Amino acid sequence: MKKRIILLMLLAGIGIGYAQTPEDSVKIIRANWSPQKVKKGIVYKHAPFKFLYGVPQNVNVIEIIPEKKRNQVGVFINEPVRETSKSAQIVNADAAINGSYYHMKQGNSACFLKIGPDVIDTTHHQEFSSRVNGALRIDKGKLSLIPWDKQTEKMYNNSRDIVLAAGPLMLNKGNMCDFSQCDSVFIHTRHPRSAIGITADGHVLMVTVDGYFPHHAVGMDIPEFAFLLKLLGCTEALNLDGGGSTTLWAQQADGVLNMPSDDKKFGHSGERSVANIIYVK
Repeated sequence: MKKRIILLMLLAGIGIGYAQTPEDSVKIIRANWSPQKVKKGIVYKHAPFKFLYGVPQNVNVIEIIPEKKRNQVGVFINEPVRETSKSAQIVNADAAINGSYYHMKQGNSACFLKIGPDVIDTTHHQEFSSRVNGALRIDKGKLSLIPWDKQTEKMYNNSRDIVLAAGPLMLNKGNMCDFSQCDSVFIHTRHPRSAIGITADGHVLMVTVDGYFPHHAVGMDIPEFAFLLKLLGCTEALNLDGGGSTTLWAQQADGVLNMPSDDKKFGHSGERSVANIIYVK
């Protein structure tokens, strides 16, 4: 009991200003994550919560230890739009998560996307004004998460790397980011969410939380999701497209891992076609 009280006191400050409680911290840290090896350096973890942030939640995590010749993260463009699981199999990925926001009618990315010297898409002005303020960058196989804005995009000039903008950036250098300039409804409404994070020791996390199912998984708002990523050990974290797009997949762990919501059923079959994916192989 004494240890639990000390732990609660230590964790109490993490959620200041948000709805999270010390009890939420304890639930995340002490959850039975049931780790399952996907391959060397890639582990799948899953934890259902009867009450996290006061409601049911369902969290799935792929943890990756990047190495020089394996477990490299990449971005794949779906032309035309395609389910995350199908695209992942095309590139022979070990694991994958849905990518960034896109135009559902046209099927192309609504965010800056560059593969080497080729700029595929630029960020729509509405995305900048509501939520896009970060980007995933892969340079010589190394993944980083960086701040992003109109000026950065306009001036960006690197012919070698891969860049995919998204947002909001949730954690930067271990600190919770400021969400006050983002669309308030998007930030404070609970949805299924997808994110990519980097831990202090360089591990990469692909994380999804399911939603829209009141009895099984409600979803999270952005401060709640950022808090989860921080408790999972991330110092950097970037929110990706969510809602019906949220999908986490692994080749050696029964395929689709989360409960995509696009068919309104709490199961693995409700994938939505998306414009791009982030994968590891």
